[in-house]
Amino acid sequence: MKTAIGIDVGGTNSKGIILNSEGEILNEYSVPTNDDGEGKWRETILEVVQHLKSVHYEPIELIGLSCPGFANEANSCISYMPGRLLGVENFQWEAYFATRTFVINDAHAALIAESAFGEIRGYKNAILLTLGTGVGGGLLINGELYQGLSQMAGHFGHTTINAGDDELSILGMPGSLEYALGNYSIKRRSSGRFSSTYQLVQGYKDNDPFATWLWLDSLRKLSLAIASFANALSPEIIVLAGGITKADAALFTPLNAFLDVYEFRPKEKQTIIKQAKFSDLAGAVGAAAFAIEKAKNRTTPAIGLPHI
Repeated sequence: MKTAIGIDVGGTNSKGIILNSEGEILNEYSVPTNDDGEGKWRETILEVVQHLKSVHYEPIELIGLSCPGFANEANSCISYMPGRLLGVENFQWEAYFATRTFVINDAHAALIAESAFGEIRGYKNAILLTLGTGVGGGLLINGELYQGLSQMAGHFGHTTINAGDDELSILGMPGSLEYALGNYSIKRRSSGRFSSTYQLVQGYKDNDPFATWLWLDSLRKLSLAIASFANALSPEIIVLAGGITKADAALFTPLNAFLDVYEFRPKEKQTIIKQAKFSDLAGAVGAAAFAIEKAKNRTTPAIGLPHI
């Protein structure tokens, strides 16, 4: 298979792309996920697939789907996803799409995209953080995606930043990085003043005092998390992906200033911080790349990275 559809099921929007084996995005399509608590969001995903198939010049017989949660060992479905996307657990996408389909955790997919075609290419040890509705992550060790027990490695968003915060993440962690930065919590964190991180960043750009405090407080916590990950794992590079990275300088300039304070830099060495090449399409690109590689040998274990 040289071409595949990649779908990234996000908490806010679901994005689809058509990808070839050279990493070129041939087409893309995005719609609101509509996670209404009744499982109707699956119809939205089917719409994305049908649209992409309809606009391509030849039949597409392969789909990669990235989604929050833990994929099963066969990469045929998400086996565990509490709290969101009702009906996703053990849902068999291949039968639903009537197309050969491989399923992978969304942050793991983003790491694959950046390792195969993006900013992590050429590095052996790296961390990728996805900043969007929540905060996810992926870990590259010696050139391979490390998935760990139950394929749950890389859930950096559930690192505790403030243990005194009673707000628990979906994995039960108090004061998590995901709560401090994720789009899902912005209404609570801002006492209802902002309904999205986009609005918060706009307020920061407009010099609104409250928005400035809240945004910089979130980035300070992100910097503390990044410095902690660097201390524990010492990666060569940390790449940030996801919709929040579209804030560009409003994100990276304060973040780097905080890292100047908190990151341990022996002999002036510091961790490279970069924005993902594929931004909020990283999950979809990685899912398609993963499917192309898996289709070469369906019995391949769900580890490693694509060698496209």
